[in-house]
Amino acid sequence: MGGHNVSHSNVKTKRRFSPNLRTKRYFLEEEGRWITLKVSAAGMRTINKKGLVTALKEAKAPAKIY
Repeated sequence: MGGHNVSHSNVKTKRRFSPNLRTKRYFLEEEGRWITLKVSAAGMRTINKKGLVTALKEAKAPAKIY
């Protein structure tokens, strides 16, 4: 995703927005092993809220088109 840096004099220069990615280890209880995921901060909150297995199933599922 792109955008602009805007200076005090209102000069606009191109910039990029990067996702907030972190490498995080989670314990998968069903398989009894650790998995390493590169996940965003929003993804970590989703995993904490819904649980690891549910979040992984939703991430693998094809997107719904309304």
